Amino acid sequence: MASLNSTSTWDSNLSHERCLFYFIFHFETKLSHGLRGFLYFLALAYCFVGLSAITDRFFRSMENVVKHSRAVEEIDPLTNTKVIKYEKVWNYTIADITLLAFGTSFPQISLATIDAIRNIGSLTAGGLGPGTLVGSAAFDLFPIHAVCVVVPKAGELKRISDIGVWLVELFWSFWAYIWLYIILKIWTPNVITLWEALLTVAQFGLLLIHAYAQDKRWPYVSLPMTRSERPEDWVPEEKIAPYRDGNKTRDNYSEVDEDRNSIIVDIFSIHSANTEQCRVDTIPHKDDLLSVWKMQFVDALTLESPESKKLNSKSLRVAKALWKLVLAPWRLLFAFVPPYQIANGWIAFIFSLVFISGIAYIVTKITDLISCVTGINAYIIALTALAAGTSWPDLVASKIAAERQITADSAIANITCSNSVNIYIGIGVPWLIDTLYNYIAYKKPLRIENAAGLSFSLLIFFATSVGCIGVLVFRRLTLGAELGGPRHWAWLTSFYLMLLWLVFVVLSSLQVSNII
Repeated sequence: MASLNSTSTWDSNLSHERCLFYFIFHFETKLSHGLRGFLYFLALAYCFVGLSAITDRFFRSMENVVKHSRAVEEIDPLTNTKVIKYEKVWNYTIADITLLAFGTSFPQISLATIDAIRNIGSLTAGGLGPGTLVGSAAFDLFPIHAVCVVVPKAGELKRISDIGVWLVELFWSFWAYIWLYIILKIWTPNVITLWEALLTVAQFGLLLIHAYAQDKRWPYVSLPMTRSERPEDWVPEEKIAPYRDGNKTRDNYSEVDEDRNSIIVDIFSIHSANTEQCRVDTIPHKDDLLSVWKMQFVDALTLESPESKKLNSKSLRVAKALWKLVLAPWRLLFAFVPPYQIANGWIAFIFSLVFISGIAYIVTKITDLISCVTGINAYIIALTALAAGTSWPDLVASKIAAERQITADSAIANITCSNSVNIYIGIGVPWLIDTLYNYIAYKKPLRIENAAGLSFSLLIFFATSVGCIGVLVFRRLTLGAELGGPRHWAWLTSFYLMLLWLVFVVLSSLQVSNII
C-alpha cells in the first residue's frame, strides 16, 4: 500500500485535486475519483463484513474464557468429609466490563491505537481514532438502545435487576466524556500532557474497583440499593441438536455452523444464578480437536449446509449460498483460528484479537484513501461510517442479550461500559503512547489538531445522551422496564433514539465542515 502522509496533488489539467495514492495497484490512480470512491467504500463495507465474521469466533472463545471454573475443596460440617465444588473464576460485573465491553470495543481500540502508532513522533495527534471512538459512543448509546428496546416480544418487559451497578457504570460513562472535555478545553486547551493521558487510563481501574465494590455491596463505597433477585435460569439454555454429515455426526465441537438460530454465539450463557454450577462443554481428545480444526476449513468452503438444503424456497437457498460465497475468503482466513476448546478459549481469543487488529489497520488505510479521493473530512468519515462499522460487535452483543436474557442488565451494561472503555482505553492508551514518546524525545505535549470539533461533538453527545437516559428512566417509572413493552411505545422510543443520533451526527459534521 502506498503511504498516505499527504493526501493529494494538484492536477492543473483537470482543475481539481487528484489523489495519487493507491490501495494495492498503481493503476488505481488512473481511475476517476467517483469510481475510486465507490470501490473504496465497497472495500470498507467488505472489511466490516469480515469484522462481523471474526466476531463470531471471538465471542465463542470469550464464552469459554469466562465460564472457566475452578475446583474448591470444602469440609462438610455434618459428615466431616471433603466436598469439591466448582466456582466460576470471573465475576459477572468484571466480565461484562473487561472481556465483554473491552472485546466488543476492540475494533475501535485497535483502529485508534494503529492511528496513534502511525503518528508517533509527530507533535500533532491523528483525528481518526478519537473521531471513531466518540462516534462509536453515540452509535452505542442511540441506535443500539433503539434496537434493543424493540427486540423483546410484544408486551414483554425486561428491566435492569441491579440498578446500583448500572448507576455506577453510567456515572463512569458520563464522567469519561466530561473528563475528556475538561482536558481538551479547560485544563490544557488543545493539548494533552503525559499526566493527563496517564490519569485517563488509570480511571479504567477505578471503574473496575467501583463496579466490583457495588456488585459485592462493600460498605461506605457502594450505593445502598437492593438488587432484584435474578431468576434461576437467567439465560435459557439453547438446545442445539447434532446433525449428520455423511456418515459422521457433528456435535457442538463445530463452531462455524451459521444456520442455527443465531449467527453469533450467545456469549451471555456465561451468566448463571448459581455460580457453583457451571455449564461445562465436553473437552475433545487431541485427535478430535484436529478434526474440529480441519472441519473449520471444510465449513469455510461449504456453500450449502444440511440445514439450508431442507429449505423449501429455492430463492432463499440461492441467496444463502451467494452470501456464503461472499463470506468464503473471510471464513477461510479465520479458519486458522484454533478451536475455542483449547486452553479454555484463550488461544482462540488472542488469535481473534490479532485478526481484528489486522482488519482495523486495513480500515485506516482505506479511510485515508476515501478522504483523499472524495475530499470528505476524515473526521466526518470516522464519526459516521467507521463508528457504525466498528460498533457492529457492540450491536450484536446487546441484541443477543435483549433477545435471550430475562433481564436487561447485560444488554444495557454493554453499552455504558463500552462507552467508558472507548475513552479510558480507546483514547487513553493511544494518547499515552504518543505523549510518552513526545515527552522523551521533545519534552513537549501532544497537540490535538481538531480539538474544537472534538469538543463540540462531546457537548452535543452529552446533551443528547441526557435525552436518552431520560427516556429510559421515564420508561422505568411508567412501564416498569427499560426494554420491551407495548409495541407502539417500543417503536416510538426507538424512533426517538434514532432521531437523537441523527441530531448528533448532523450537528457534529456541520461544525467540522465550518458550516456552523
